[in-house]
Order: sequence, then structure tokens, then C-alpha cells
Amino acid sequence: MTSHTEHLEAANTELAVLRQQVMAACSYIKGQCSSGGDFDGKLLDDWQLPSYELAFCMAELSAAAALNDYGQKLPADKFTQQLALSFCAETLQGVLNRLVARATDVGLDREKLLKIHGRVVYRSLLDTYASSEFLSSLGSEIVENDIQRLPSLLSEEKELVRETFFRFANEVVMPHAEQIHRFDEDIPDSILQGAAELGCFGTCIPERFGGLQPDDRPDSLGMIVVTEELSRGSLGAAGSLITRPEIAARALLSGGSERQQQKWLPLLAAGKMLCAISITEPNTGSDVAAVSLKATPTENGWLLNGSKTWCTFAGKSELLVVLARTNKDPSLGHKGLSLFLVEKPSFSGHDFTHAQPNGGSVTGKAIATIGYRGMHSYDLFFEDFFVPAENLVGEEAGEGKGFYFTMAGFAGGRIQTAARATGVMQAAFENALSYAKNRKVFGRVVADFQLTQVKLARLLATLAAARQFSYAVAELMDDGAGLMEASLVKLFSCRAAEMLCREALQIHGGMGYAEESAVSRLFVDARVLSIFEGAEEVLAIKVVARELIEGSS
Repeated sequence: MTSHTEHLEAANTELAVLRQQVMAACSYIKGQCSSGGDFDGKLLDDWQLPSYELAFCMAELSAAAALNDYGQKLPADKFTQQLALSFCAETLQGVLNRLVARATDVGLDREKLLKIHGRVVYRSLLDTYASSEFLSSLGSEIVENDIQRLPSLLSEEKELVRETFFRFANEVVMPHAEQIHRFDEDIPDSILQGAAELGCFGTCIPERFGGLQPDDRPDSLGMIVVTEELSRGSLGAAGSLITRPEIAARALLSGGSERQQQKWLPLLAAGKMLCAISITEPNTGSDVAAVSLKATPTENGWLLNGSKTWCTFAGKSELLVVLARTNKDPSLGHKGLSLFLVEKPSFSGHDFTHAQPNGGSVTGKAIATIGYRGMHSYDLFFEDFFVPAENLVGEEAGEGKGFYFTMAGFAGGRIQTAARATGVMQAAFENALSYAKNRKVFGRVVADFQLTQVKLARLLATLAAARQFSYAVAELMDDGAGLMEASLVKLFSCRAAEMLCREALQIHGGMGYAEESAVSRLFVDARVLSIFEGAEEVLAIKVVARELIEGSS
């Protein structure tokens, strides 16, 4: 190996070796969970820990591969390629250690795994790119050149979009971010109106409905670029503004009637109607198929009765996308669910009640949270709340298909959440780098210490891996694939955001724990990322691992 590009190619080979081991472990579990030659998903509950570990192994390997591929596109950029190789080397070591520890559980040969340590290329990658001296040299270069992000390979058009929302985050969002977080205030109209004027609510809505997405093809990358920059400004005040219209639009495009699409999508795209997604219930959590909110047929429509929880932005929103059970037969499971478009007035503050002329009502009360403030997440209670028949997504043909429409929306929500995580990481890294360069301890600036330099190198590498992984998945999704990868990138990026924000706060020392430091807000905001849009455990075990195991040979 004579060049960094060749090293990256060799590293991808080593990543593939471990990927084969992960799939071999999945194949072993599949055999243990098969009855009469058929896979039985119920038996997978006895394999939750191995499944969880394997899902993260695959997510980390995929992130490293995405960063390596990005590095190979920049043959003249020595720093970027070195950073990619450092991330790959540490990923290889971490994944291999996890497989060795879990070998007996998943039917792998521990001795064979240990021999991977002895592979010449593997050893060379670790010795060269994971050494303390090499990592600290990368950190030193970051500090000396104030490297806040790696080169963009975005098109001129996408780079212009990114720069526009970068300025919006700096000039409009950030001045309000601390006030909103500290006092749990509503998002001000200056942010909502400014975001609407820039078209952010229409990033995933086709142009024929007034959105920014081309009519002839999806544009997930555009949505990711906008989301990153808004989340960099503030997750609670701006970064999640796109999520709800993203999920609602994908559900409508997947199952809505032409009339419904023509009515609702232009309003959502223009930001003239804010929306919230109401799926979760107090007793169901991430088990969407167990939703029990009742939708009972009545003259010209339906009556909703029951509770929902964690409905973010429900107060300000004038449209609630609600999943309800239209067939009371519990044996139907997810096939008895339908999706409704529920209209209500916009309310400010932390609680609201909307009473209908016929006596029906919906009440909401905001849930106090440690972070992710501004949008507010609500407990909702519906009592004989009337919804017109034409507001059933898909109308008559959509009855019983709500679960599928919801899942279509969630696929976009997962990759969008990965982008939110990247935006939070970007902000945390910028704060950590700035503080490390200016804060003095023991007679030296914090950035002069080897451990700080190593941390900065690892943080930038992790941030870059998350960004490039999400970009790669966006391309897959726009080609009609990538559903599994959307789950993988959410797993990786959301966990990475927690780690990165923790280390960014640690670099600040005591000041990082003070509310006056932005990094403290970023730290608590990052914690929610692994919970919403598919809790980490459910996503890893019930979605990623199950698909890997069931699809293994």
C-alpha cells in the first residue's frame, strides 16, 4: 500500500470481512429461530441482546464504509483521507471486540475472529491510523487550521441551499435558541415565518403541490441539507420543523386520494398549515400495531375516543395526523388501523382545549422535558371528536391501511432524524473547538493537550461519517431502496450525537454544565434522538436485526 487511497480500499476490504462475520452470526440466529424450516419472528425475543449488538455492528461498519467511499472521492485531500482511515481503524477494532465477546452466543468461532487481529493489513491500519500520536496530529491540524467541517461534494445548487439555511440558523434561529430552551417558550413567529418563506416545509413535497421537490424524482438529499443546518441552529426551535410535514407528506403521497393531496399538500408546503403526528399511545410506545385509540363510524364521518402521547407540536399545529383503530377486532392487529387528518385551531402555550359544536373535544397538555423544548410534546385526549369521512387518508379505500401509510412516512422520518443528529453534532463540535482554542488551564490552552486533540479528531471523524452515511442513504432512497439503511443511519447517528455532545461538553469542563453554555442545551437535546422516530432498542431489534436475520442465508 503506497497511498491513502489504496489504504482506504484496503480498509473497505477489512470492513467487508467483519460484515461477513456479522451476517454469519445472523444466519446462526436464523437457524435457531426457525421451526420446520420457516423463520419464526416470535422466537427472536430470546435473542434480543445479540440482535441489538449485531444491529449496531452493521450500523458502524456501514458508516465507516460511507466515510471511506467519501475519502476516495478526494484523492488530493490528505487530511480528509487520514481522518476517514482513523475512523475506520477504530471502528474495525470496536466491532471486532464486540463480536469476540459475543462469539459463543452467535455461533462464531472465537479463534477465527482473533486471527483477524493478525491480518497484516488489519494490523497495519490499527498501528498507523489508531495510534495516539496519529490521532493527536489530526487534532492538532484541526486546531491550527480551524477545521469545522470537511469539504463538501454537494452540487452548486445544494451548496447554495445549505449556505442559505446556514445563514438563517445563525441570524434568525440562534439568537432565540437559549431563551426558548431555558424558559420552555413557544417557537416565535419570526422563525416559523422565516422558515416558511425559505420553503423548508416543502422540502419533501413535489413542485406540483407547491413544494421544493422535483415532480419527476424525490430529493431526500435536499431535505437532509436543510435539516442539518436548522438543527445546527436549534433542534427544538428549528431542526424538527421539517419532520412532521415530511411524515405527513409521505403518508399522503403513499395513500392519500388525489383530492386529499391537492387540498393538504399545498398548505403544508407553504407552511400555511402546521402539522403534528399523533401515533404513540400511553400503553403502546413504539409498538405501532398495538394502537387502540378508537375511531367509530358515525353519520358522514368518524368519532375519535381515547388518548395519545408524545405528540410533538400539537398545540401550534392546525392539522393532526392521527392513527386510530377503525376495526375493533384485536386479531387484525395493524390491519385494523386507519390514518386520519384531524383539523383544529392553533394554540400557544402548554395546554389547550378545542370543543366542537357537536360536543366533541380534544385536549392537550405539554409534557415537561429536559430538552427538545420549543415545539412541546403533548398528551392528548379525544372525546367523541368528529372527523369528516373525507379526512380518512385514502378515503373509503384507505380504511385499514393506516399502518402502511404511517410506515411510508416513518422511513423518511428516520433519515431525517439522522440529519437532525448531524446538525446537533455540527453545533456541538463547533462549540467544543472554539472553547478548546480559547480556554487556558495549567498555563496552556485546552487545545494544546494531547487528549483534547484526540477527542477533536474523533469527534470530527464521527460527524463526517454520520453526514456521509446519510447522504449515501438519501441516494438509495431516491432510487426506491434504502429502507433498511435509513434505520441503520438513524441508529448510528443518534447514538453518535449523544457521544459527541457528551465529549463536547466535557471539553468545556464546568462551564459545559452551566446553562449559559450552548453545549449544555445540545447535550440534553441530543438525548431525545435515540428515542423518537423509533426507539433505539425497538429499531435495532425489531427492524434492523430482524431484517438482517430473516434475510441471511
